[in-house]
Amino acid sequence: MFKKFIAMLLSALSTVLMFLGIAHYPMGQKVDLDKFTLTFEEEFEGELDRSVWSGHYTWGTGSEARKGSYWNQYMAYTEDGNLVIPLKYLADGMGGKGAGWYSAGIDTDSDSPNGFSQKFGYFECRCILPPSADLWTAFWLMNDGVYNEDGNGKDGTEIDIFESDCYGDRINNAVTSNLHFDNYGDKHQKLGAKKFLIKGNPYEEYNTYGLEWNENEYVFYINGVESFRTDFGGVSQNEEYLILSLEVRGENGVPQNEMNIEEEYHFIVDYVRVYQYNDLLK
Repeated sequence: MFKKFIAMLLSALSTVLMFLGIAHYPMGQKVDLDKFTLTFEEEFEGELDRSVWSGHYTWGTGSEARKGSYWNQYMAYTEDGNLVIPLKYLADGMGGKGAGWYSAGIDTDSDSPNGFSQKFGYFECRCILPPSADLWTAFWLMNDGVYNEDGNGKDGTEIDIFESDCYGDRINNAVTSNLHFDNYGDKHQKLGAKKFLIKGNPYEEYNTYGLEWNENEYVFYINGVESFRTDFGGVSQNEEYLILSLEVRGENGVPQNEMNIEEEYHFIVDYVRVYQYNDLLK
């Protein structure tokens, strides 16, 4: 009873801090993996399996502008049991585009021959973030229903399990989470980013970022500890695919602020795992 009371108290405190916009460490319960069965596991051993992972918003060998950089799926590679998504300046360009900063967004959409999507369950990645202001990485879920302008997110919600967009802030060992639906124009709706602190240095050390998603709510986790939960938008009821990405603030392939072209940055992902509720597999 006492532990339950403390858990309720911490949850209430976390809610107050979120309402006030104050970044804080996750205070909730630990994720219970006993109620799940593993359905997707990517350890990034050997070469990147491009029958599972393909370019997000890019096709084939071509590059496309993504905010302040260009994305090309072939920028992503594996090394020492990790996925590496680099960001570096290419004077000669790549994939039909000219000089600029190049990185990648990759996903498991149905465009990939062995792509993967799932409705509900627990989704987690373990990674190290790149240490630089004006760029951020993300682990997120998506489906085409996000573009439907119908007043709710039940047919599809962009679920940002984490985004690393806080480096360079007064307190930079933090990540944010968010939800988006109803397209990205005038009718776009979003939750408003929730910011949480990471113990240690997320730019040098591995951490896990997870999401438990069921028909009633989204529950977000950092290192297996609940950060917050919400049913904003009505909760997506459709399958969604996985995305890993690195991007730069800016527009049309031009960074918002000047960057040192001699530098190179890396988003390092140890694994991505997805689980389904045991009850839904019966």
